Amino acid sequence: MGSLENGAGAGAAAAAGSYKRGPGPALRAGGARKARARSRLARFLLLEKVDYLQWIAAAAAFFFVAIVFVAFLPGSGVIERPRLTLPSSRAGEGRVGGGVEDRSGLVRWEAGAAFEFEPARLREKWARERREEAKSLAELGTPVRRLGVRKPRLAMVFGDLYPSAMQLQMVSVASVLEAMGYEMKVFSLEDGPCGNIWGAIGVPVSILPEDANLPISVDWLDYDGILVNSIEARPVFSSLLHEPFKSIPIIWTVHEYSLAHRAKEYNVSGMIQLINAWKDVFSRTNVIVFPNYILPVMYAAFDSGNYFVIPGPPSEAFQVDSFIAKSYHEDVKISLGLNPKDFLIAIVGNSFSYGDNLMEEALVLQALSPLLQRYRSENSAQSELKVKIFTGNITEKHRMALESVALSVGFPRGAVEHVAAEDKDNLLGTADLVIYYSCLEEQLFPSVLVQAMSLEKLVIAPDLAIIRKHINDGVNGLLFPRKNIGMLAQVLLRAVSNSKVSLSGQKIASAGKAHAKNLMASETIEGYAMLLKNVVKLPTDALSPLTADEIPLALKQEWKWHLFDDVKHLHRVNTSLSGYKILQKLEQEWHSNQMENSSLSTKNINDAFSAIAWEEQRVNEVMDIKRKMEEDELKDRNDQPHGTWEEVYRNVKRVERLKNELHERDDKELERTVFKRSKTRSGRY
Repeated sequence: MGSLENGAGAGAAAAAGSYKRGPGPALRAGGARKARARSRLARFLLLEKVDYLQWIAAAAAFFFVAIVFVAFLPGSGVIERPRLTLPSSRAGEGRVGGGVEDRSGLVRWEAGAAFEFEPARLREKWARERREEAKSLAELGTPVRRLGVRKPRLAMVFGDLYPSAMQLQMVSVASVLEAMGYEMKVFSLEDGPCGNIWGAIGVPVSILPEDANLPISVDWLDYDGILVNSIEARPVFSSLLHEPFKSIPIIWTVHEYSLAHRAKEYNVSGMIQLINAWKDVFSRTNVIVFPNYILPVMYAAFDSGNYFVIPGPPSEAFQVDSFIAKSYHEDVKISLGLNPKDFLIAIVGNSFSYGDNLMEEALVLQALSPLLQRYRSENSAQSELKVKIFTGNITEKHRMALESVALSVGFPRGAVEHVAAEDKDNLLGTADLVIYYSCLEEQLFPSVLVQAMSLEKLVIAPDLAIIRKHINDGVNGLLFPRKNIGMLAQVLLRAVSNSKVSLSGQKIASAGKAHAKNLMASETIEGYAMLLKNVVKLPTDALSPLTADEIPLALKQEWKWHLFDDVKHLHRVNTSLSGYKILQKLEQEWHSNQMENSSLSTKNINDAFSAIAWEEQRVNEVMDIKRKMEEDELKDRNDQPHGTWEEVYRNVKRVERLKNELHERDDKELERTVFKRSKTRSGRY
């Protein structure tokens, strides 16, 4: 038996292609136990499959509940960011880098993604026009030569001519456009001190009365393009919406927030006619230019695929004097809960960071811990280190979580607080140091950093691409690696010394102020030059202007500040009301039209009721006439005399007798006629 088993084992080994001796008895026993264990597990999984799935489901549910519980703890670092809907509601109007397009066609911004807006529809349109132009020139075979008898003419329209950052921007742009070969004229609905500035650079100014008949007073056909520079210039569209001016290219720069805020009220109040009127104006414009990427989102209701972004006017640098004057007032510090000797660090973020930024705020506070410890050891003037975080509306849970983080870092209660949006100017004006904590890539340099640099504040920011483009580390600002926020602590220790900004930090802040004065000037000027090239199609009798690349560098590096030195203090202080004047006027016209329509509708209703009354009276008169005629006819019938039955019988007999006599007469006549015909025939034969 043994030899037989061995022979069988050898044959099996040979068949398997192995010439090694088989395992010993102990190993074979262990393998059998493992096989039996595997078989039991297999039988358990097969026979108890439902219980196994239940275990998996229970474990998954446990982990899910644990994650949700941790997420809603006050000090949790799990943050849910809201999605941001952009005005790219149709393919081609705009793209958002890092976003996701849902089934409705809306492009949404998700957590951790960089915000990016691209005017895809406009770029595709311009590319298509260039291809068609190249194709038509290729078909001609010979290049088209321009006669070159005049300069291309542009009209620039303003709501008023008061000194403002927008006036500074357009004066600087116009100076460069004139050097490129354009000829311009300024139109304004209200005169102001800037009229002399336009005259100084050789641009004539014409004031349009508000009650002027624009189609007659201005012949827009004399211009190859129109640049409208405010919502207050809305009245000029009353003529540009109709022929023969409907085809003139228009570039409209919208820098006011007023219409975006008021549009929500229009929807609630049912003022749909006003919204439709503004939509017509937005659709008529070839390109709507916004100075930042917030306004396209706010004006999404009017989007028709013609939105474009060019860096805006230097508003922060233009109003720096008023900011400084307000920030040095003691009441401002008191309103922020500060003592005069407190060292204040302002933490600011991305404009699209709506509320829940607890993770970033906690990381920055953690980086402040070494500075807090050194500040306490060096401080002998009884001053405190205060931190104010500029943010939007926050929830009570967010506030409690931030307070917990601040206490854990070592800050005393009340040393770390949030600041509302309306206190931004006061915060930046009183801060000793400004930290930018957002690590999302952006397309434009943050305006809050421009304002801080203009106020000569030391700025510390992550090394984002757009920030590295305008801030030179250690020269006009301080940078830290965005992927290693722990380095922020070392940067802060170098920036602060003896409870104040170090000497090197003060020099960097001064250099930053000088740099912020002309920040984004070249991008703005090149943007308008490029836009005119793509939008304005010049006729053959116009000279070709220079391109954006051919602009001398010295012309586009700085704003024309020297032209506004004498009138800068005359600017309107309450700039927050910009754009509301025209809105109030249009709303009053709408309400008066509603009153007229209401009275007219009442008159129409009265007229309708009068017509109904007259119709009813006419019907009644007709019925009376018919009834009277029927009564008269019945009366005539009743008045006819009636005889006796004997008279009726005699009359009937008389009629029958006359009828018989008539028949007899007819028979005799017939016989006589037949006799005559027969006699005539017999005579012939």
